[in-house]
Amino acid sequence: MGVRSLGERMDLIKCINLLWQKPIDMKVFNDPIHGHIEMHPVLVQIIDTPQFQRLRFIKQLGGTYFVFPGASHNRFEHSIGVGYLAGQLVKALAERQPELQISHRDILCVQIAGLCHDLGHGPFSHLFDGKFIPLTRKDVIWTHEDASLSMFEHLIETNGLKTVLKNHGLMFPEDLVFIKEQIRGPITETRSNGEACSTKSSEWPYKGRPREKGFLYEIVANKRNGIDVDKWDYFARDCHHLGIQNNFDFVRFLKFARVCQIRKMKCICTRDK
Repeated sequence: MGVRSLGERMDLIKCINLLWQKPIDMKVFNDPIHGHIEMHPVLVQIIDTPQFQRLRFIKQLGGTYFVFPGASHNRFEHSIGVGYLAGQLVKALAERQPELQISHRDILCVQIAGLCHDLGHGPFSHLFDGKFIPLTRKDVIWTHEDASLSMFEHLIETNGLKTVLKNHGLMFPEDLVFIKEQIRGPITETRSNGEACSTKSSEWPYKGRPREKGFLYEIVANKRNGIDVDKWDYFARDCHHLGIQNNFDFVRFLKFARVCQIRKMKCICTRDK
């Protein structure tokens, strides 16, 4: 095409991505932690399902509410916050480093994973899987991550959202696998609910995205160092409702985040101070 320099190629890719994007009617939520935030219409349709609405009635901090009367917040608002922050981080990386070739599909999949990562929580959140299940069903190994995958599949199927996702450019089954892997991690063993998963071992365990885009798996649930947008939100949200100080500034992390090559992997990095 006569495009020689890296800068020209990146500009061309950016123009192509802009041509793909259609005007999107975002919905605005007024969040007590993040202020007025915009949500993609696909995210709004997921939020409006019965499976997501049940999170309104699940306390984020379980029994802590009986000690700290301000800790009345629920998984509902936390999930919206994580979906928003996931979008903010992946969009910042895409704008800052166009050579990463982060597509609109990548961005939407990361946002959906952030929004749906806690769909499987039971009553009183971690009290349910940490105490109740082990005492009442000692023969069952149950995790809310596995339950989140099952609930997400149920949500997509029963609400007819597969067509909606396809209309917004997502590809099946690749993107659906990518979303699930962000929630649970690499699917390499049998789920706790007995469903069979891939057991083939390989150098790169993920199926949804190649190694070159492995950094995308560090946004919602970071298996490498634990620094992810899930913690960004609940540090800020829990401290706000508990009435204690939060010493972690995710805004600064977001500002300085870059994807760097570390050995064979591309990882999300930031300043040490």
